[in-house]
Amino acid sequence: MRDLSVAVFRPDDERLADAVELIDSLGATPVPDPMLSIEAADATPREDADYVVLTSKTGAELVADSGWNPGNATVCAIGPKTAAAVREAGYEVDVVPDEYTSSGLVVTLSDRIDGARIEVARSDHGSPVLLDGFEAAGAYVHETILYRLVRPEGSGVSAERAAGGELDAACFTSSLTVDHFLEAAGERGLREEAVDGLEDATVGVIGEPTRETAAERGIDVDVVASEATFDALACETVETAAPTYRD
Repeated sequence: MRDLSVAVFRPDDERLADAVELIDSLGATPVPDPMLSIEAADATPREDADYVVLTSKTGAELVADSGWNPGNATVCAIGPKTAAAVREAGYEVDVVPDEYTSSGLVVTLSDRIDGARIEVARSDHGSPVLLDGFEAAGAYVHETILYRLVRPEGSGVSAERAAGGELDAACFTSSLTVDHFLEAAGERGLREEAVDGLEDATVGVIGEPTRETAAERGIDVDVVASEATFDALACETVETAAPTYRD
């Protein structure tokens, strides 16, 4: 019996290494295929906001490198891993939502931000949920793009595996990883074959927005992680794939 193969699309840094280690610990074989690369923008969050929202470890590191001073702002992190990175960068974290999503943070803040100035500092592919939700709650919202997310050159080994029927599961961590997977497949002339190959695999995603993107692109989703963390996504995807796996 060949091993259960699971594609992971994390950026090629410690996040990919951690993902590979986790998949391996679950008794499956990781297929690392970085679909995101980070290009820093020369930008710093505004320092006159009442609330500042950081959505990723990368964002936390970049604002620290820029010398940003939060002043008296309430600092919000989208989830515990981002919060840990913000604290490691030397800042206090005042708010972490119970639900680690954009909508969860909107719900957490919505009853206290009418008339407040909110600075959202993140990548160029952030969901509109934060901006729209804060504005609907009466806040004045400004967005600073800290970095751009691009597809690394040479990515796409997972698309080749899927097209060849050699991929048993895939863990998509954002809508952008879905699109970049399909772009990589298209560059190889394998888009249709890769999508067909995913029909025979267990496809896991983080969150409803990623599920919707996958569905719009013709990819059926089997698992939506119970919480917006890679650990939950990987464990639940492997658990779902294992009972139906055949040699």
